[in-house]
Amino acid sequence: MNARGFTLAELMVVVGIGGVLAGLVAPTLSSYARTSALQAAARELATVINLGRQIAISQNTTVCVEVTGTNIRLRTRGCAGTIWTGPGTDRAGVIRISDPSALHISTTSNVVFTNLGAASPAGTYTVTNPVNHAMRTVVVAATGRVSVR
Repeated sequence: MNARGFTLAELMVVVGIGGVLAGLVAPTLSSYARTSALQAAARELATVINLGRQIAISQNTTVCVEVTGTNIRLRTRGCAGTIWTGPGTDRAGVIRISDPSALHISTTSNVVFTNLGAASPAGTYTVTNPVNHAMRTVVVAATGRVSVR
């Protein structure tokens, strides 16, 4: 009789090796997922801030970027002006960046873009993961340039 196949011992060795590898890789994947979520939120915040700048330039007005938790509102004609509603906003003009329990956004002050795209005052936004306290910073220069650090 010419039987082919694997013995139980061979299968258990392969499963054991797979288990050890999974145990070694799991923490790295978890860390990567947290870092990726933080980086994605910081880039999304930078995109929304740039949207405020583009609206200021295209509508020849000032636009204030207000951040509350992980919600952002854009107001035309300054921080006491009209709430902007458009693509990506809900009925109240809120743009949501992420799940508030997963990330937190803090800022030094509301950034206001002029009709030429300059920011007054320049500002810094910090995106923080409350679980591991990792941070990314979104910086708005006085020229209006937005960068993620």
